[in-house]
Amino acid sequence: MSGETALIQMSHISKTFPGVVALNDVQFTLQRGEIHALLGENGAGKSTLIKVLTGVEERNGGTILMDGEEISPRTPQEAQNAGISTVYQEVNLCPNLSVAENVYIGREPKKGGRIDWKTINQKSKELLARFDLHIDVTKNLDNYSVAVQQMVAIARAVDIDAKVLILDEPTSSLSTVEVEKLFDIMRMLKEQGLGVVFVTHFLDQVYEVTDTITVLRNGAYVGTYTTADLPRVQLVAKMIGKEYGDLNQRFISEKSVEATGESLLSLKDATSAGSIEGISLDIHKGDVLGLSGLLGSGRSEIVRLIFGVDHMSGGEMDLKGQKLHNKGTLAAIRSGFAFCPENRKTEGIVGDLSIRENIILALQAKRGMFKAISRAEAQKIADEYIEKLEIKTPSADQLIRNLSGGNQQKVILARWLATNPDLLMLDEPTRGIDIGTKAEIQKLVVQLAEQGMAVIFISSEIDEMLRCCGRMIVLRDKKKVAELNGQEISEAAIMHYIAGGAENEPA
Repeated sequence: MSGETALIQMSHISKTFPGVVALNDVQFTLQRGEIHALLGENGAGKSTLIKVLTGVEERNGGTILMDGEEISPRTPQEAQNAGISTVYQEVNLCPNLSVAENVYIGREPKKGGRIDWKTINQKSKELLARFDLHIDVTKNLDNYSVAVQQMVAIARAVDIDAKVLILDEPTSSLSTVEVEKLFDIMRMLKEQGLGVVFVTHFLDQVYEVTDTITVLRNGAYVGTYTTADLPRVQLVAKMIGKEYGDLNQRFISEKSVEATGESLLSLKDATSAGSIEGISLDIHKGDVLGLSGLLGSGRSEIVRLIFGVDHMSGGEMDLKGQKLHNKGTLAAIRSGFAFCPENRKTEGIVGDLSIRENIILALQAKRGMFKAISRAEAQKIADEYIEKLEIKTPSADQLIRNLSGGNQQKVILARWLATNPDLLMLDEPTRGIDIGTKAEIQKLVVQLAEQGMAVIFISSEIDEMLRCCGRMIVLRDKKKVAELNGQEISEAAIMHYIAGGAENEPA
């Protein structure tokens, strides 16, 4: 393959934003019939490189060759016309349109001068069937889960006559079965000669499906490697510039495992119609309580109920021994609760506000509209957490939307820590962020617990649950099926109960 002209050859690519060098002399080569992983920490430059290739951002320097000819796409449409198709991490579709309309938007087949809806619906149905996705394509996209929406986005990208398919974190909302189906599609496209760029933070997936790995760090090119020849330990070291040993330990302390603090919150047979059924749990000061289970098991629904987002239709909730009535999120904040939601883009950050403004939002809500936080106090709070959480930014005035995903997540954490909560609820706090930042957040969780804060931790990655949680509740089909403590917690035990093991059966 070395004698062939590369499908994509990016050389000496540079890109700067105000106060930030996003890319510095970066190179990237994609061959035909290759699945190529693009890896690095959040802020390494992966998304910016993709945006340069797809015409979203204009490069400040360097060249892009496609099939040996220089290209300079100025818009995503120009890139698509050249044969470059992209599926971004956040589903970039229109939820108010039908599934079929989303698949064919901008390229609708016509008959007699009018849109041929019959053909659109039929072809969409056939296309999605290739993904083993059998849904009503005439229904609006927002009728379906995030996982289904992600698959629709991928199906649309595949159906466009592309030479290059870029998948930016496409598996973050997919089940194991859906991931395997996607990998089958990627392998099929590879055999057809397409070049596939795969951006992910799941290293197991990198080693399962890719041929080649390119690593970026701090906006610079680290190297390109054959996947089979690069041990995982070395890959992690190249990505984060640190030794792997620090990340390969369980962070939880014996103090946290024992959970000796006084009782903080109790749920007794808590039910939310259609979401969870008869959930009982206790959390103490200094606890790190993990909620484990598959998508739809009820993990997120429990914390949404506690935080007042969802209504509790049955059961009781007690705070420090006193009955607590579910009166909405503002009441929850004033009760000492904090909640970092699963989807930081739509439920967490306010993109048009600065880092400083995002950090003080919850504290201002807790104090009330008649106790405004002064600019000086807001700046002091923001500077404190920028330093404490090592948020990478030129200043607190930077718009949060200009930060990497990992740094956005740190700002959301700062927002809630500024309220000095008794209970911090984290729903997938490390999803879609780099390994180094994951380790920082995991260590922070344990440190907060050791200082007496109670933490509810939700993650799809069992490995990080094992690192952080002193107790684990396992959920299946909206019900609690097991509670594990201390040394009882293991991957085998968790998987046993998720898979359907009896509640009283040993793992």
